[in-house]
Amino acid sequence: MAAFLLGAVLLIVQPQIVPSRPAINSKAETTSQSVQRELLKKTSQKNDFKENIHSNGSCQQLPQTIIIGVRKGGTRALLEMLSLHPDIAAAESEVHFFDWEDHYRNGLQWYINQMPFSYPHQITVEKTPAYFTSPKVPERVYNMNQSMRLLLILRDPSERVLSDYTQVFYNHMQKHKPYPSIEQFLVKDGELNVDYKAINRSLYYIHMQNWLKYFPLDRIHIVDGDKLIKDPFPEVEKVERFLKLSPQINASNFYFNKTKGFYCLRDSGRERCLHESKGRAHPQVDTRLLEKLHEYFHEPNKKFFELVGRTFDWHSFVAS
Repeated sequence: MAAFLLGAVLLIVQPQIVPSRPAINSKAETTSQSVQRELLKKTSQKNDFKENIHSNGSCQQLPQTIIIGVRKGGTRALLEMLSLHPDIAAAESEVHFFDWEDHYRNGLQWYINQMPFSYPHQITVEKTPAYFTSPKVPERVYNMNQSMRLLLILRDPSERVLSDYTQVFYNHMQKHKPYPSIEQFLVKDGELNVDYKAINRSLYYIHMQNWLKYFPLDRIHIVDGDKLIKDPFPEVEKVERFLKLSPQINASNFYFNKTKGFYCLRDSGRERCLHESKGRAHPQVDTRLLEKLHEYFHEPNKKFFELVGRTFDWHSFVAS
């Protein structure tokens, strides 16, 4: 009897390695679950982490905030603007930890090693736009930190498609490689090619549904990318409030650069703009084809607005 009672006590006090999962019907692949279990076993206990501590008292830590997307939505601009705040420590490069299997298998210690050195009072932020549209990422982020604050920046879906194409087009041009016209991607058998990956990335409601399985809406702040381009300060103010930061960024931190055609940053007397690859002109698209694109996004956008309880001033939405 005494042995039985001792066994029961040990079972109760044994630490739980794998965090609880949300009450949803998830059909994650067995291999993915196995990788996650091994990852958590290796990195869930504090003693498993090697803290890289700088002589000034700063150290590398897991991010408390992630900019999850969307690609060509303005993630780099948002990160640069947030970096104006003294309580933000931002990772320089896109880490691709949760969406690239080779990186994910390296474990959380590897992830920590990609983070900037920060002080205890600072919020560490990383951004990888591909996270938003990657099916496995929400669950993986949840397993790491259920209290994560997520930033999602979106813009007009049609404009995002054109920006998506523009980026790939210029990447090929820099390598002196030919690249098809946008019409060759947007049109298939005389109809809009809905299988084009750039169009799928703009179906926000599909990807958002996946994130809402794991994180409540109050943990995901949606930044209006179109407004951030036209008037950045009000959007950055909202992000400050969401992250519970003291209001440190001011309207004077932004100035419109007429040469570049977009807002640049002013920090302690220093002025800096985004890389020349930002703000490139979109390709000219036939008006009828553009209208087809707007029409296609009408219903998906409507579903997205209902999902998040807000509307955005996008071409493809007509109030009914």
